[in-house]
Amino acid sequence: MFMGVVDALNASLDNIIFPMGQEEILRTKEDFLRVANFPNVVGAIDGTLIPIMGMTGDDEHVFVCRKGFHAINMQGIVTADLRFTNIVCKYGGATHDAYILANSSIPEIMDQLPGGGWLLGDSGYPLRPWLMTPFLTPQAGQQEKYNASHIKTRNCVERAFGVLKSRFRCLHKTGGALAYTPSKCVRIIECCCRLHNRAIEDRIPAPATGQVPIFSDNDTFNAETIVNANAVNTRNIIVRRF
Repeated sequence: MFMGVVDALNASLDNIIFPMGQEEILRTKEDFLRVANFPNVVGAIDGTLIPIMGMTGDDEHVFVCRKGFHAINMQGIVTADLRFTNIVCKYGGATHDAYILANSSIPEIMDQLPGGGWLLGDSGYPLRPWLMTPFLTPQAGQQEKYNASHIKTRNCVERAFGVLKSRFRCLHKTGGALAYTPSKCVRIIECCCRLHNRAIEDRIPAPATGQVPIFSDNDTFNAETIVNANAVNTRNIIVRRF
């Protein structure tokens, strides 16, 4: 009965949609620009760990995250007003954020985005022409200012995770974790994200987030292994505006 309600909500709430129309893309960029003056941003991306009850079996290792508990690693992309425009919640907690991104639809979407645009991700992601990451060792001046603007703007996704988990404590250890099979857990997570978006649309006040730590995979991507010259050049051009 419970999962029937979850599936019905997922089917009826068609509200996790990446901006693709020119007017919607422009509005998204303008909203992000007002956060910290970072231009051309269409989304902030990150991963968050959703605890699930301990499991056994041949696939158990896939769900044990680096922090030592069983989890789903959910990738989320949000707008400046904390709405989810894309989620991927089918991978276990041991999966790196960069792997989830590379095996999602996002690279293709960003390559074909009308007018172009950038996602903002932390150092757990590789620098790409459409994905701007911070400098690991910024030089004083413009690079530091770039990082400050990047961090403040990208913080939207961390805030979104905090509000999501505060609305639905089943997505956090304070709520006891999800006591279902991984396949059912991902359907529940999706449902919570859709209800979160609906709450924003209906202007339902967000609960306090102070007591909800946001677990994520903070392992730094080894940027030295893959250097994308176009991405480096794009980031250097952005830096000049700061």
